[in-house]
Formats: sequence, C-alpha cells, structure tokens
Amino acid sequence: MVCPTSSLRAPYYDGFVPTALVLSAGGMFAAWEAGFWKVLSGRWMPDLVVGASAGSWNGWAIAGGCPPDELIQNWLDPRMGAIMRLGLHSTGILRPDALHREAQRLFERCRPQIDFALTMVEVPILRARVVRGPEVGWQHLAASCSIPCAFPPVRIEGRRYVDGGLLGALPTWAAEKLGATRALALNVLNIMPFRLLHRALPVRSPSGALQVVHLEPSTPLGSLKEAVCWSRETVARMIEQGERDAKLALPSITM
Repeated sequence: MVCPTSSLRAPYYDGFVPTALVLSAGGMFAAWEAGFWKVLSGRWMPDLVVGASAGSWNGWAIAGGCPPDELIQNWLDPRMGAIMRLGLHSTGILRPDALHREAQRLFERCRPQIDFALTMVEVPILRARVVRGPEVGWQHLAASCSIPCAFPPVRIEGRRYVDGGLLGALPTWAAEKLGATRALALNVLNIMPFRLLHRALPVRSPSGALQVVHLEPSTPLGSLKEAVCWSRETVARMIEQGERDAKLALPSITM
C-alpha cells in the first residue's frame, strides 16, 4: 500500500473537526469498511477519522489519502492472513511478529493528511486511551490490534496496551472527545457473539449531543471463524458487500 504524500486539505490539522468518520474493530470483517470507503470516497471527506483495532488501520490509510483500490488490495494480500499465526506465549496464543511487521509497514507508507486518532486499552487497569495525529507511531498501530489473550500487550513508554476494541468496538465516544459534533459510524461487529460481549464489558458511549449516523452490513458478514481467519475469497465477498451497502446508504449520508 502506497499513500500519497500530498495533502488532502491544508493544514493537516487546524483544530476544527465537526464531522468524523468512525471505523469499528472487526478483524477480517473490517474489509467491509474498505469496500464501503471505495464508494464513499470522492463524495464525502471527514474532518477527523477515528478507528479501533482493524478500523484504526483502515483509518490510518484513509486519513493518509491511500487510494481506495490500494486499501482493498491490502486486504486481499496474503500477508493479512499471516498476521493470525498460532504461537503460544505467556499472554496468549498468537505470535506478534507479523502483526508488528505489518504495523511498521503501514506506518512507514502512510502519514495522515487529515486529523486521525485511534484507541487502545491500558492493561491491567483497563483504561481506554485515545492517541491522536503526530503522537501515533507504529507501536500504537500494533497495540490497537493486539487482541487480548491472543497477542501480547505492546509496551509503550513503560506501559502496556492492547486492542482498543476491548472497551468499545465503535469509538464514537473518542470522536466526540476530540471535538466532533457529527459522526458517520461504520460498525461491522453486528453478529450475536459481539453484541453479547458489548453488553458484558464496560463500554464507553458518546453523549446524546453527538449526532451519529450508524451504518452496518445489511447481512451478517460471516462466522466468528471468518472474522479471525483470512481467506481471499471471503475477504473479497466482504469488500463487495461493503460496496453494495455503501451505494444503498448514500442517500442517508447528508453530512
């Protein structure tokens, strides 16, 4: 994935962020977001992009001006499948090397040209943290996708962080905290296991003052296994569904 270095808007961040694009966590389901963005790009541009987990990687690329087709190709690349590699360690079951390598690659190839933020969770105290713009490094991108009990926490400045989706798969609260008054929120985790998890955890929510347009896949994207196991055919199907759903949703996107 190669992102242009020219600015989408100038300056990169001017402190004015009324409208946000919020991208949910979702593992391989987040490929749907890439398909959705392919249709939406060129028609609408947010002032702020906020993502959790896999949504933060999509958001980093989108904020960096990555062409939609290149974002899609990144999801279709077999290297995405190599991220979820079994390997037992003291804190989980997945090896972190491929995850960290891809986080570094994404960080080196993209630099946001519009305001961007991601969420992480500090452990063991379970405190959500928002990291914004120039503060984001490849370690933050890695931490944002470090699924608890799977990947080891990422150590940053003496503290340990895991997947931001743990305390809020759809970080609309973070968009509001950063000044957004309106948000277009794409949520791919709408199947039952994730809805139950949402109810069980102390998930943060925005106040009623934030105007949110929630959009989700029109039909379930697949099983829990398909959310964590990469398959080119399955990912391509999710991307195509994202494009179809975006075309249907365009009339409702009036921001």
